[in-house]
Formats: sequence, C-alpha cells, structure tokens
Amino acid sequence: MMRHEFVTRRKWLTDRRFLDLLGVTNLIPGPNSTEMAIHLGRERAGRWGLVGAGVAFIAPAAVMVSALAWIYVEFGSTPAVTWVLYGVKPVVIAIVAHAIWGLGHVVVRRWQTALVATAVIALGLLGVNELLLLFGGGAVGAMLQRPQWLTGRLSGVFLAPLASVNLAAAAPATFSLVGMGLLFLKIGAVLYGSGYVLLAFLRADFVERLGWLTETQLLDAVAIGQVTPGPVFTTATFIGFLLAGIPGAVVATVAIFLPSFVFVAAIHAQVKRLRESKVTAPILDAVNASAVGLMTVVTVFLGQSALVDVPTILAALAALAVLIFTRINSLWLILAGAAMGAIMQGLGLAT
Repeated sequence: MMRHEFVTRRKWLTDRRFLDLLGVTNLIPGPNSTEMAIHLGRERAGRWGLVGAGVAFIAPAAVMVSALAWIYVEFGSTPAVTWVLYGVKPVVIAIVAHAIWGLGHVVVRRWQTALVATAVIALGLLGVNELLLLFGGGAVGAMLQRPQWLTGRLSGVFLAPLASVNLAAAAPATFSLVGMGLLFLKIGAVLYGSGYVLLAFLRADFVERLGWLTETQLLDAVAIGQVTPGPVFTTATFIGFLLAGIPGAVVATVAIFLPSFVFVAAIHAQVKRLRESKVTAPILDAVNASAVGLMTVVTVFLGQSALVDVPTILAALAALAVLIFTRINSLWLILAGAAMGAIMQGLGLAT
C-alpha cells in the first residue's frame, strides 16, 4: 500500500530508494510498518515529517484499540462478549501460525538459521528468557556464518542488550504506571522481527514474571488488536488501558513506539551504507531466525488457552486453510470467528 501510494501514485521517491528504506527497517528493533511510515515522513518532509508521519500512522489504531479496551473492561465478562472472544481466539492462533510459516520460508534458508530457530524453540519451551534467546540466537547464528567474528568486536553488539534482561528481572511485582512504561520502553527498544514476536515478550513479563495479566487477558488483547487496522504494537495500548485506564493506554503507546522514532532518526542517513554492508546481512538472518523461533514458542503456549475443545480446534484449522489457499484479509476471519461464538451462544451452547 505504501509503495502504491508514495512511489507509483505520488512519485515522492523511486523504487530503489523505497527498497533501501524497507531493507533498513529490518536492521533495527521495532515494528517494521511503523518505522517504514516514519522513514517515508523523514524522506518527504524532514524531522517534522518524521514525527508527523509516525503519529498519524499510530494514532487511529491506538484510538480504536482504546475504545475496544473500554468495551472489554465494561462488558468483557458478560456471556455475549465471552463467547465472541471464544470464537475469535482460535482464529488469532491460525493467523499467527500462518505468519510463522510464511516468515520461516523466507528466513530459514540455510542450515545455520535452521539450527538457530530450532534451538530457540527448544530453549523457549523450557522457559529460557526471550531476550537471551533473541540476542544470543542472533550472535550464535551470525558467528556460525562468519566464524571470524567469534572473538571480534562484533560480540559486544549482542552482549550489551542483554543487560536489559537483568533490569527487567528487577521490576517490582506490584503494578506502577512508571514500571509499566519502562517495560514497554524496553520491549520497543529491543524487539526484532514481526510484531507477533511481541507476544513472547508480553507473556514473559506481564503474565509469567509480574502476574499483571492472565493468559486469557493476553490472548484477548491480541484478538482485539487484530480487529483494528494499524500496527500490531497497539496491543500495548489495550494492555495499558486494561491496567490503568486512559493514562495507562497513553503511557504504554508512547513508551513502546518511542524507540522507533529514535532509531529511524539515527539511521535514516546511513541507509545506503548499511544496505551494502557485508556485516549486517548475516546478523539480520540470525536475528530473524531467532524471532521465528520465539513466535513458534508463544503460539504453542497461547494455543493451550485458545484451543480448548473440538469447535475451537476446527475453527483454527478452517481459518488456517483459508489463509493458505486464499488472499483474504484476516479481518474477515476475525469477524467470522466472532460470529461463530455469537451463534454458539444463541444456540444455547454457552455455559
């Protein structure tokens, strides 16, 4: 859509420049779609364009998610909404699984990246910290492809971010707005790969370590995030509202997206050099392989909460088949899942 609007229709930049910007978004943490919008704003109108494009891209989804979060808080425990979400959750699992399959074909193309992805899945299922897996997997995979980096300065690139693991572990279990904001800031600053990798970080911090959310609430957040257009990272907006109302939604949204603005501002002028570098390509391959592994792990865990009986399993399989054999927008599948839940309630199958 961005290429059609800005390259083909408005001719604001060339295809080659567009591809350069698209490529560099994969080299920095954060949501690729949002960072691409920020890059295009910077390209067109400088620093103010950078800010304006990013805010304009994020704001509509954040507002819609906040509205749905309010509805969820007010009515989420009623039978109607409960059974709508009952039908939506297995569809979400199918969407994530389909994304993993597609990304896996692109990312896992060599034995080194296959080894990294497999190791991350195995260690993730055993409960190893997701940041350690992401950066450790990136380091190991890159060094397998470039053994001369094993003792070189490049290792510091991966070791430095691991300090955030200890900082995160020190966060208090009692809820605080500042603590929540710092967690989302950390996630936005270190998360590579698809927005679905966000689920692994959210589950580790908000569900397992701090207990601020339940597995069901996390899956509900993902389901509601899927109903709205825009970046998947607005799942943070929903969680912020759930934990602290409108102030929580604002803090969570600003915190998780702020690093993307900083990274794009810092790297935009270096796009050409990074694109041609022989150093960044194997690093990117290894980090993306780790990200696919993390996505697989979190799908397994969330699937245990979503696929609870025969109807939900059949719904997930049907949605996956539709995604594989058609190019339908996933929103229609979400709506179909919601309709399935509502129909089951209407037939008296709700408990």
